[in-house]
Amino acid sequence: MMRWMFAVVALLSLIVPAAAGNLDAAAVNEAKRPAKQPSVDKVTASVTKLQILLDRARFSPGEIDGKFGENAQKALKAFAEQNGIASDKEIAPELWDRLNAASEGPFVVDYKITDADVKGPFLKALPSRLEEIKSLKALSYTSPLEGLAEKFHMSGDLLKALNPGKAFDKVGEAITVANVPAQRELPRVARIDIDKRSATLKAFDGADRLVAFYPASIGSPDRPTPTGTLKVTSTNDKPTYHYNPDYKFAGVKSRKPFDIKPGPNNPVGSYWIGLSGQGYGIHGTAEPDRVSKSASHGCIRLTNWDARTLGENVKRGTPVVFLDAPTESSSKREGRLVNTR
Repeated sequence: MMRWMFAVVALLSLIVPAAAGNLDAAAVNEAKRPAKQPSVDKVTASVTKLQILLDRARFSPGEIDGKFGENAQKALKAFAEQNGIASDKEIAPELWDRLNAASEGPFVVDYKITDADVKGPFLKALPSRLEEIKSLKALSYTSPLEGLAEKFHMSGDLLKALNPGKAFDKVGEAITVANVPAQRELPRVARIDIDKRSATLKAFDGADRLVAFYPASIGSPDRPTPTGTLKVTSTNDKPTYHYNPDYKFAGVKSRKPFDIKPGPNNPVGSYWIGLSGQGYGIHGTAEPDRVSKSASHGCIRLTNWDARTLGENVKRGTPVVFLDAPTESSSKREGRLVNTR
């Protein structure tokens, strides 16, 4: 029995380091195009690189998690269509080459954790009910890990997988992160199209050229997203969430309005783009991993970083077109993606 146990331990000691060794900076930076369709539930170096390439190209895969899930597939399909390349769920050589040609520098890099990353304050836990959240002084991150992951558009699990044994609450600790822009400027956005069928958002400049693509959560049949065309009325960094009892959200018993303090874990995230329809907006989220995978209460939900990029490049009066089916607005008029490098 003991001999069998020692054999298992020895075998595990060989397997675990090998698995961890497959996902490090060198593996991601040197990753080649996958020869077949990547896994939707397994983290790989090639998909991590692909998601970083898409993020840099302004075809957002949402949260970079190293998996070839629906948001990565949406972004890849949109990039392929924009560049006139035939695509299915396999990554065509021309697609891979085009993405790499548009990107420079290493795809993951070292980053030293700073005082600001660990300063906090952090929430011990994020309550699940809105009425419990309203008493909190701020809707902060729950840990340095959560803040660092969002800073680099990553999932916490991927950040941990790239940094085994690293302390994310230690100032000066060097960690491996996605090499994506901390802030991104777009050409001035002149129109926003929200495709409710595909749960995506596209931003166009004044010449009808596509300048950004994002996965998005939209409303449910019970709480639908608007139809027709609205306009941007405001933008707000670090918004306060105002609950109106007329919304009658499930699980909320309060018959009086209340406010929830700002922060990245606020119900509307860390950025709000107000629209002309009462109560509607495009906003961030406390759960980037659920973007386009779960329904909103009628608003348009993006990751915090995508909402901020979009919001910083729109102005009041920008039309927001809600599409129930493919139209000329979302296909024939797109033109080429603007290169701002």
